[in-house]
Amino acid sequence: MSKRGAALELAVLGLLHDAPMHGYELRKQLNSLLGWGRVLSYGTLYPCLKALGKAGYIVATEQKDVPARGRRARIVYKLTAEGKERFTQSLEESGPASWDDDNFGIRFAFFARTASPTRVRILEGRRSRLEDRLESVRLSAQRGRERVDAYTLELQRHGLESVEREVGWLTELIERERSGGYQDPPEDTSKPDTSKPDSSK
Repeated sequence: MSKRGAALELAVLGLLHDAPMHGYELRKQLNSLLGWGRVLSYGTLYPCLKALGKAGYIVATEQKDVPARGRRARIVYKLTAEGKERFTQSLEESGPASWDDDNFGIRFAFFARTASPTRVRILEGRRSRLEDRLESVRLSAQRGRERVDAYTLELQRHGLESVEREVGWLTELIERERSGGYQDPPEDTSKPDTSKPDSSK
């Protein structure tokens, strides 16, 4: 399976882990998850759903409510027990594929369900990869500075600054994880308790 195929599989399993969805809603949620730069087509989604169904990770059923006249019944996709196990196993993976450009955003979207040690390994791997890339781009820019125009230099500078910002962001996340990670927000106790009747009336 390609890196993008693995990322799409994880995203589909993760979204269906929350609730069953029909194809339209699933595609909309995936496009939101993948970000503005990657629009997912039905021609990419449905082969993935077919493969997941063949593997036994999802099941497809027709929606029970009666469809409108002239419209086909919607197919709803639901995760199986094997699919839930597959999703859990995928979240435990922390090798190089989990921090590359195609997979990192998807893995990060499911960090709340990922064990802290695994989160740290992925963040450190991503930072290390970007630091290597940063050094390579800097060397390349220094060597070719005299042979490129001002616009190319601006593009290189923009790229360097973007990678530097992400490295800084990753460093902050790693430090936070080592300090205990994000804490759940405290429960709001400011609202009055309306479960009991007011005895003063």
